[in-house]
Amino acid sequence: MITVLDRLENTALQYPRNVICKDAKKEITFADFVKNAQAIGSFLRKYDTMRRPVAVFMDNTAESWEAMIGVVYSGNFYVVIDALMPLERVKNIFTTLNPLAVIVDEKCVNQAVKLDMNIDIHRYDEIVKTDVNDAMLKAARGKIVDTDPIYALFTSGSTGTPKGTVLSHSSVMKYTQWYTETFNITEKTIFGSQTPFYFSMSVSTMFSTIYAGARLVVIPKQLFSFPVKLIEFMNAEKINTIYWVPSAMNMIANFKALDNHELPYLKTVLFAGEPMSVKQLNYWRRHLAKDTVYANLFGPTETTDIAMYYIVDRDLNEDESIPIGRACRNCDVFVLKDDGSLAGENEEGELCVRGSFLASGYYDNPEKTKEVFVQNPLNPHYPEIIYKTGDLVKYNSKGELLYITRKDFQIKHQGYRIELGEIETAVGAVKGVYECACIYDKTKQLIVLYCAGENLTPKAILLGIKEKLPKYMTPNKIFVLDSMPHNANGKIDRKVIQSSYEGKSAK
Repeated sequence: MITVLDRLENTALQYPRNVICKDAKKEITFADFVKNAQAIGSFLRKYDTMRRPVAVFMDNTAESWEAMIGVVYSGNFYVVIDALMPLERVKNIFTTLNPLAVIVDEKCVNQAVKLDMNIDIHRYDEIVKTDVNDAMLKAARGKIVDTDPIYALFTSGSTGTPKGTVLSHSSVMKYTQWYTETFNITEKTIFGSQTPFYFSMSVSTMFSTIYAGARLVVIPKQLFSFPVKLIEFMNAEKINTIYWVPSAMNMIANFKALDNHELPYLKTVLFAGEPMSVKQLNYWRRHLAKDTVYANLFGPTETTDIAMYYIVDRDLNEDESIPIGRACRNCDVFVLKDDGSLAGENEEGELCVRGSFLASGYYDNPEKTKEVFVQNPLNPHYPEIIYKTGDLVKYNSKGELLYITRKDFQIKHQGYRIELGEIETAVGAVKGVYECACIYDKTKQLIVLYCAGENLTPKAILLGIKEKLPKYMTPNKIFVLDSMPHNANGKIDRKVIQSSYEGKSAK
């Protein structure tokens, strides 16, 4: 069995002086990274536990990554907590998690103390000085099996309580092997990291860096408000690979920042997390080198990060949706209609996933686990767990899957079943629209559109979609904003939009 730790140590032996991570304060080599992680693991071995959660409550830095892997060295698994997360939500997570301990940096120590939850709090800068105890680490290593958890990521729950998706060594390693080979990640790869470490997309960049000996550069968050400075930073670091949420890419496209500034080093552009507009993608494709690889990646946290991908190998019209493509190796997908049968071409259904990328389930939440990790209804012969994603998709004539919307984004309006995502795709193709999002007012039965862009008016938007959408799908209310709200992951924040609309409606 090869664990993440085995792969890290093998890479560190091969490329000891290669920089594994660079952030705003420092850079660290593979050799020093391993030493620091082992020191943290040695400190945590004093608890003499296995497979218990340890929270890493730190800023998005190389040191937090060392702490995460240090937890794994101790035989336990890590849970990353956002340094800016409201304390009430941290308490909700900790109530479910009951962590063994919390590792903090100087920025988060006071917040951790304020939790007042009788949990051991350890500062990174103190425990990293622990002498490495090879015997204790070896003993813990000998008890690890590949189905043991390596981390849990907490995401929003439908009941308001965050749910923690548990991933194993086996799932992470098999996923990382696919990702690394598919996108040619090597020791020469320099990632420009946009996503925070508590977000599932970071799993791809972090573990492929470990796997291949690549370099991960943490891009300062504030640069995503200044596209020219962002481009200058990427060029200074010679970043050649990015894996961003579309909102981050849209910012550069919307400001037309590549009209006068080049990204000569960038050769691989990957995106996921929300639908990417063809209009903005085409802008990138016009301005980067012809041999640049673009890929739309699709999958939930419950499939490690990604279950499907589509390498953009043809021109797409601006009113098209970018396919989510086909399943990754060691991962299989199929589409079930409401009656439980398989969907055919142009038939809508729920995306289901099976294979080795699947999570183990949700931490201390058996009810939710049983709801979406279910026996394969197409296989009555032996136990086989699949994951029901809640994503509505359909096959096109090329055998590629197209994302339609979330099941919970589907509405019934004027007697019609409508996907809000289809409206967003049509609006996104209108000239001047940078970003948009639809919500539904169930009480008043109104389709409500929020959008941001250049020289936009509700009338111009309605004219732009007149030939693309039937009348019953036309938004009943349109709000034009200076900019769309985004959450900490960089996605459009639909909860803020919903709250804003409810506030307006209440007046």
